[in-house]
Amino acid sequence: MSFSLWLGKGWLKEHKPTSREIAELLAVADRSLKDCQVAGLSSDGKLDIAHNAALQSSAAALAAAGYRASREAYHYYLIQSLSFTLQLEERIISRLDKLRRKRNISDYERPGSVTEQEAQEMVELAIQIRQQVQAWIQNSHPELSSIDDGCQP
Repeated sequence: MSFSLWLGKGWLKEHKPTSREIAELLAVADRSLKDCQVAGLSSDGKLDIAHNAALQSSAAALAAAGYRASREAYHYYLIQSLSFTLQLEERIISRLDKLRRKRNISDYERPGSVTEQEAQEMVELAIQIRQQVQAWIQNSHPELSSIDDGCQP
């Protein structure tokens, strides 16, 4: 698979990003990383907020690459796009996708189903992705990089 194949299937749209857009997406990820570590937060809430951080970082990387995910299966394609942007290993993407599905179950079907271990794993993955996206953008698309690496979870 490749971005050009995804584009042809309608899973992506071409997009011309700005450095401001990238900075704003990463700022939302940073806010979510901070919020998901507030003491007393439920495991469901922690996973949900950390998942959002990972999605915003993924959206920043995809935008920097010149694309936006289509609205259908948006979260799925953002996560899958990390194999092209960050070249994340399949095992990490697979784990992210499992945690995405767990979040959906927790949000829509069975509240309270997320374990603290799953929530913490999502936090750690979100931090890792945020840091890797910042480095990838600085190396691959420096014109879109903000000077400040705001990742201070």
